[in-house]
Amino acid sequence: MRSEAELRRLMKARAVPDASGEAAIAAVLVRLKDYGYLDDKSFAETYARLRQENEKLGVRRVKQDLKQKGVPDALIAETLEARYGPTNEEALAREHLERKRIRKPENEKETARIMRRLVAAGFSTGVIYKILRQWDVPDEALAALDNLDEEAHEE
Repeated sequence: MRSEAELRRLMKARAVPDASGEAAIAAVLVRLKDYGYLDDKSFAETYARLRQENEKLGVRRVKQDLKQKGVPDALIAETLEARYGPTNEEALAREHLERKRIRKPENEKETARIMRRLVAAGFSTGVIYKILRQWDVPDEALAALDNLDEEAHEE
């Protein structure tokens, strides 16, 4: 499956770079929509569902991916509200950690690595800190993570 913007971009690379090429792309897109093969709403719902159920990704990551694929912002917001609205983010983050076989960190370096992995997976820092505190990660390690966050924002 592809979004309309993605498909348009891929066809543009192969089409003749003039008005006839643009007309051919438009005709193909209209025909695909008429047959029901091209539907951004269906694409966004399926994409979000698969990322949540299979990869256990957070809402921020899925939102970013859908934006990259050219799905309109209003459709992204609607889709993510429907898909992630009733979801417990902490439980999803724990499932992500389990799926990736990530265990309790032993030192500050491992704690930072887990933090980066969860941020990249689209989880909020509040949920990440909550999980780390429940793992009894020392406060010094969490303070070091705060310093890393501040240094990253200064750059």
